[in-house]
Amino acid sequence: MANKRGLRSQRLGWLEGIRIFGVIFLLLYHAQSLFTGYAYTPQPIGLAENLEQLLAPVESFSDRGLLFRLLSIPIWFGFQFVDVFVLISGFCLVLSQKGKPLDIRGFLKRRMLRLLFPFWTIAWLSLPILWAIGVAANIPLPNPWQMFAAATFPLLADFSGELLRATSSTWGFMPLILSFGLLSPFLWLLLLRWGTANLLLVSTVITIGYRALAVFQFDGHPTYVLFDTPVGWYPFLLFPAKLSTFVMGMVVGHYYFKGRGPVFWQAERALLIGLGVYVAGFVCQFYRLGWIFADLLLPIGLSLCCMVVSRAVVQGQVATVLNGLGGYSYSYFLLSSLVADLTIKVVVRDSPSLYAHWLPVIVLGTWAIAILADYTRPALQKVVTGILQDLDYVMNRQPIVRRRRWYPKIGDQVSYQGKAGWTVLKVEKLLDEQEFFLCQVSDGEQLFWVNEDDLEFAASAHGGVEK
Repeated sequence: MANKRGLRSQRLGWLEGIRIFGVIFLLLYHAQSLFTGYAYTPQPIGLAENLEQLLAPVESFSDRGLLFRLLSIPIWFGFQFVDVFVLISGFCLVLSQKGKPLDIRGFLKRRMLRLLFPFWTIAWLSLPILWAIGVAANIPLPNPWQMFAAATFPLLADFSGELLRATSSTWGFMPLILSFGLLSPFLWLLLLRWGTANLLLVSTVITIGYRALAVFQFDGHPTYVLFDTPVGWYPFLLFPAKLSTFVMGMVVGHYYFKGRGPVFWQAERALLIGLGVYVAGFVCQFYRLGWIFADLLLPIGLSLCCMVVSRAVVQGQVATVLNGLGGYSYSYFLLSSLVADLTIKVVVRDSPSLYAHWLPVIVLGTWAIAILADYTRPALQKVVTGILQDLDYVMNRQPIVRRRRWYPKIGDQVSYQGKAGWTVLKVEKLLDEQEFFLCQVSDGEQLFWVNEDDLEFAASAHGGVEK
């Protein structure tokens, strides 16, 4: 089992490389856009005109040297990685479910907690800091209502993500992220029932049809475009706008388990096809008709190109480091715009020199905060769950006595999400009288705090048996 896990980790190290490169690129995109006041975004005026408009903000960095100006050009298109993450999410869904029965209730519970608790941890801890910085530095920050809306998400949210976007632009994608989290098990069932070709065909027809309505009937525009339309980018934040991209990731994952598909293409073939698809999607960004197809093509082409580059770079010790950092990419994504925004408003302001010097600090500092947030999350989850458990115990006139065959202890071998090979490293009892445990488990590569209900007992390192 250890050898199989090691082989899979080595094979998919490139995937963590894409994740990490993607979230860093998104952070740089937010930082550059915020610093320049969104000096450039794609417009539906044609390719030549867009490239001409791009020159002006690039020249604003003229005092930073030619290399800095050249590197700033691809950063203007860092938003494209949002759709790459949608594709990767579909791929990872298949990786997590292949070879085991689907428990929809358990799947949704785990998926919602994995999506919401990292967000709540960052939101609940950052909002008081935001308020304090706003008061001390006398800078405009989200008002109390917007902060309350973020702290209580998804109780207060609309599908446009506008209430969350007011606090941090990346938070505006949370409704979309949750939508795919809720849809995942049903799409998985449809994949098994309909087959990959039929599901991909239906989802592509739905996506193209919906995006055509969004552009020409609803009069909307993609999220990365600043363009005056009656409904803005709201139609493109609903899941039908990106459904086929998610399903494409599922299809690639399905064929990956069969030893076929794009993951196994030779580098030359993947790069050639990837560049062709990416160029087609890149040109589509600059035309209203192209808005229908751009976000379908860009993630496919960009993912193939990044896969080739990542495989060439992610080797040996680099793969080990990236596998470790990849686990924090979701928190990094949630923090990226927030950290960049605060740093630019409080420290950098309008100084190009400070902006150039602080960029590495923003990139690395966000990793440090993301790691800290993920280490803080289990404690916060423990407190919140414990309070709810205690409240239920006190208020319930007939407390439910938890019956169990197994009491978690350090060294136990367990199965997590249907996969064996996990070991219990730590056990924490929640503050109630029903003895509800949180367990820290590891498979030698990943480390998580999980509820005891998510684990299945396999064996004890101390020779114990189930009780």
